Amino acid sequence: MQIACTLLRTKIEFAFSSLMKKTQWLPLTIIIAILALAAVIGYALWEKNHEENSLTLYGNIDIRQVDLGFRVSGKLKTMLYEEGDVVHEGDLLAELDDAPYKQSFLESEAKFTSIRESLAYAETQLKRRSPLVQEKTVSQEDYQNAYYNQKILTANLLEAAASMENSRIRLQDTRLVCPSDGVVYTRIREPGTVLSIGEPVYSVAVNTPIWARTYISEPDLGRIYPGMAAEVYTDTPENPVYEGRIGFISPIAEFTPKNVETPDLRTNLVYQLRVIIKNPDKGLRQGMPVTVKLKS
Repeated sequence: MQIACTLLRTKIEFAFSSLMKKTQWLPLTIIIAILALAAVIGYALWEKNHEENSLTLYGNIDIRQVDLGFRVSGKLKTMLYEEGDVVHEGDLLAELDDAPYKQSFLESEAKFTSIRESLAYAETQLKRRSPLVQEKTVSQEDYQNAYYNQKILTANLLEAAASMENSRIRLQDTRLVCPSDGVVYTRIREPGTVLSIGEPVYSVAVNTPIWARTYISEPDLGRIYPGMAAEVYTDTPENPVYEGRIGFISPIAEFTPKNVETPDLRTNLVYQLRVIIKNPDKGLRQGMPVTVKLKS
């Protein structure tokens, strides 16, 4: 019996000790819980305020495309690139059959050489007659004829030089050179096609500039300005967040285009703006839908 009482007393003392320890830590637990709750509420308020001070817009990627053609007409001889190929400024893209232009250049060069030699002879004759006319060994009429012949040949030489330079440029224009870095978007013609002047043979999507075309409603127009920082997001998780700035705000209102998804009614008048992307890469494609966030 004594042993049982001793065990009971020991259990009571242990239970009381445990209760005291729990009671001692109870205020600290409550404080921690209150602080955690305050942090959650504070973050929620900050996030709500942050969202209220930012604008979320929707649009599409725009990439500038250049249609490339020859400045002269002729038969297309070679096309050196396929669709999707990367091209750089100065790359040779295509060539025309240059035989007619080469022949024209050779003819103009020969004419220039002939007139130049004739002018050199006429100048020699004029110099020879100059002292003789003073001595009246040569008539004044002969001297005048030599003088005017030299003047005419000088003018003819200038004309021949201009014609030769024009032929040289036309011969050079039978080679189509890429004006800037980009990607071949469309291969429009094939070798053997007879082309007119300026007829496109390639369409190239240039690397820069690349921008996001989006729209903003009239009530929010006063919250943005040219040069304002922006973040551009795509639907591809692997793509980074693209940094940008507002480069253009349209002065003319228009109805929201049907290809732009916005939370507002499509009948609302909006203003187009372009966000120029500072760090574009190959992940951005023409027409790709994007989300633009502006911090006002």
